[in-house]
Amino acid sequence: MAGDRILIEGLSARCIIGVNNDERTERQDVVIDIDLYTDMAVPGRTDDINDAVNYREVKKKVLALVESSGFFLIEALAEAITKLCLEDKAVEKVRVRVDKPLALRFAKSVGVEITRGR
Repeated sequence: MAGDRILIEGLSARCIIGVNNDERTERQDVVIDIDLYTDMAVPGRTDDINDAVNYREVKKKVLALVESSGFFLIEALAEAITKLCLEDKAVEKVRVRVDKPLALRFAKSVGVEITRGR
């Protein structure tokens, strides 16, 4: 497995997330970090986007998923994001962190982090 990775940090989105009644009606901010583990030797040599993981497309797909979702748990949202990222055959492993900044009073954020591979 390659140690190479693409980092997407601080991706902001708004979605329905949470178990409380008010969380089911008002969109909330979430912040997402994604590490896509992939072998970058070939795109590093060819300088061709067709040989690389297109992180712009990954970002678009993740935002579409998140903004249309209605999960109760950030764990479930993180799991869905990892599955989406692993649809790209060049991605060998993915680490996803989802933070919910306004989840707890007196806390900067609450988050989960999961790692999944093929």
